[in-house]
Amino acid sequence: MAETKTITQEQLLAEGWQCFDNLAGFTVSVGPLWRKFNEQGHPIAMGIFVTEAQTNNHIGTLHGGALMTFADMALGSSVVASLGEERFKAVTTALNTQFVSVAKVGDFVFCEPEIVSQKKKLLFVRGVIQTNERVIGNCDGIWSVLS
Repeated sequence: MAETKTITQEQLLAEGWQCFDNLAGFTVSVGPLWRKFNEQGHPIAMGIFVTEAQTNNHIGTLHGGALMTFADMALGSSVVASLGEERFKAVTTALNTQFVSVAKVGDFVFCEPEIVSQKKKLLFVRGVIQTNERVIGNCDGIWSVLS
């Protein structure tokens, strides 16, 4: 594997990232999360540090399940931002993740989700999960707004 350039929390803060560690339930297992916002206050990117204690697998890279959880949360952040009060009714209906590389302990992994289509009760979202040096995976999903 190629040498990874380590990014620090101070660098992330200087680049406009904000740490979000007020997590609950299952999401605690991949946090804390980092988010970046646009001028309107909507999240435009989400990131995590790959830490040995929480997210690695038996070969010392980011566990695929942790990556998929992160993909769900990153793509879902754009759904939440677009729905307003309806956000509490949105659930993941489908999530596809393709792994193309690995993230190692110490990497900062991030995703900038994009809503491809938004209907009354369905949202289609995609994103690329990456570090500053390489693409880790692609993801896309469908969110349903429950009645």
